[in-house]
Amino acid sequence: MAHPSQILDPSSRGWALATAGLALLPLLLILPSTLALGFGLTAVVVAALAWRAPLPGWLRLLLTLAMLAAVFATMGTRLGRDTGCALLAAMLAIKPAEAHSLRDARSLLGFSLFAPFAAFLLDQGPMVMVLGLVAALCALLTLQRLADAENQAPPLPLRQRMGVMARLVGIGLPLAMAAFWLFPRLGSPLWGVPERALARPGLSDSMEPGAWGELMSDDSPALRASFRGDPPPPEQMYWRGPVLWQFDGRAWTRLRWLDGLPMPEVRAQGTTWDYEIEMEATDRRQLVALDLPTAAPAGSRLGFDHSLTAERPLSAPSRWRLRSSPPAQFEPELRPALRAIALDLPGGRNPRTLALARQWREEAGGDDAAIATRALEWIRAEFAYTLDVPLPGRDAVDEFLFGTKEGYCEHFSSAYTVLMRAAGIPARVVTGYVGGYRNPFGGYWVVRRMDAHAWVEVWLEGHGWVRVDPTAAVAPERIYDTLEQRRNAARSGTGMELLRLDNLGDLTDWLRRGWNDLVLGFDAGRQQALLSPLGLQHLRPTQLLAMFAALAALALAGMIWVLARGERERDPLLRAWRRLGRHYAKLGLGRAPHEPALAWAGRVAAAHPASGPALLALSRRFAAARYAARETQTHRLVEDLRRHRP
Repeated sequence: MAHPSQILDPSSRGWALATAGLALLPLLLILPSTLALGFGLTAVVVAALAWRAPLPGWLRLLLTLAMLAAVFATMGTRLGRDTGCALLAAMLAIKPAEAHSLRDARSLLGFSLFAPFAAFLLDQGPMVMVLGLVAALCALLTLQRLADAENQAPPLPLRQRMGVMARLVGIGLPLAMAAFWLFPRLGSPLWGVPERALARPGLSDSMEPGAWGELMSDDSPALRASFRGDPPPPEQMYWRGPVLWQFDGRAWTRLRWLDGLPMPEVRAQGTTWDYEIEMEATDRRQLVALDLPTAAPAGSRLGFDHSLTAERPLSAPSRWRLRSSPPAQFEPELRPALRAIALDLPGGRNPRTLALARQWREEAGGDDAAIATRALEWIRAEFAYTLDVPLPGRDAVDEFLFGTKEGYCEHFSSAYTVLMRAAGIPARVVTGYVGGYRNPFGGYWVVRRMDAHAWVEVWLEGHGWVRVDPTAAVAPERIYDTLEQRRNAARSGTGMELLRLDNLGDLTDWLRRGWNDLVLGFDAGRQQALLSPLGLQHLRPTQLLAMFAALAALALAGMIWVLARGERERDPLLRAWRRLGRHYAKLGLGRAPHEPALAWAGRVAAAHPASGPALLALSRRFAAARYAARETQTHRLVEDLRRHRP
């Protein structure tokens, strides 16, 4: 049982619980919505039930088991960063069940501060940073409140507590800035960070029915592109990603071993696009580039089929400088082994598609282009685009071509590729993104995850691989109309209010891009560029460490001096009185160590009648507060002493 003097008063408990809630908030905003809602409601209910007395042990154990079951039911048994963060949120949600004493409140605060730091493992956005800073500042205010309660002193007004907090932040700020600007940027972390248990939406090296449903409904940015020169026309904005060769009757997968083959011959057209893309974090290695990239930027590899792969998982936003040119001929000579792979189909699947392809081959003879065109005309005439499609059965292509005749890019590209292979035309599926819209604030192009797309490349004699987009034959507005054009069409009848909301979204994305550039993108190159105006170029990591150590030593010395000064004199009233004496000492009227306050004020009044009356009044109030305890508003006297000048 805690001593009565250590029991939390309602005000201090409210501060502690509110601070814990603020610390938990950034983590809840990142976790899956079902878990976040459950944890938030649990935290509120537990805090209300435990307001007067701690919850019994059996109830806390039951809550703990229920929270663990919820986490593993949502995320599975595979441990990852998000699983660990969810467990931390669960424990923090039930921690108020035992917040009864001052010691419990301090434990709650210390435990809750892990939450915003854990949130950075999942998202490094500005919102998480702002919420984390607010939680840390509130924790300082609450700790000061708990210190006053422990000393049984009346709590300071909020304004004064915020002043103390600001001084504490100011003391540590130089060391934090020195660490951010000068500590050497590492190419990889010092320890291994586990992967996520739940994958982020994004491109992968496989495509199977229903896997793209979540991706096609996600309007968050996938990448941002800035062009040095004119951007490509909308019909050329195909952002090439993984190329899928192998089909097992249900899923298309990428053949990684092909990347070890010599690069195929590519004859580019005269147009070249020079641009920079900023990829959002996906925790995968897949990169995209305009069709076709001419070379791989540093930190990536260009595959045999001209798909880009990063050397490390994209766990944070990253920038890539690229050049692309549309191909005039792409691998005009196809090797027999690759032809066999590009014609391979699983046996015993989709018999109606195979029969139709054989019929078309007999009718067209050796004209592959005629078969490809005939398939596009059929799709354009009889098929429809929709995202609401059921999962297919065993013969998925037959069901699509001869049954539903409705779907989205995943269905169109898969069925078209199977149809071409069955007709003896080498074909493969290419995944990536298509389109984008120009942000008017930054002048850059935004490609969202909902712009994910799959198209087909067929190999034609004399041309090599040729892009064919069967989805565009059905719904060209889905492919060639940019999001901005669609949004402008929506604005025309909705008035100025929606126009302002849309502009707010563009402004928010522009600010997020600036955050990625200035904070998250502050890498070794940016660090060198920061120091180059000082004549410090091409510094080695040891030199950067030496500079950081020097500035850190100065910052620590300043912190020690300020803290020691406050330690030498804890009484704010005595500090203000001695500070007043130093002001008069500059005029040769300093107080002698043996001189009483009133005697010193009388001597100054005799020498300087203009300042004497005010100083005498302050001296009487100081003596009454210091020795007779007659001054009830000590904080007002401290402010008056600080404001007085000779």
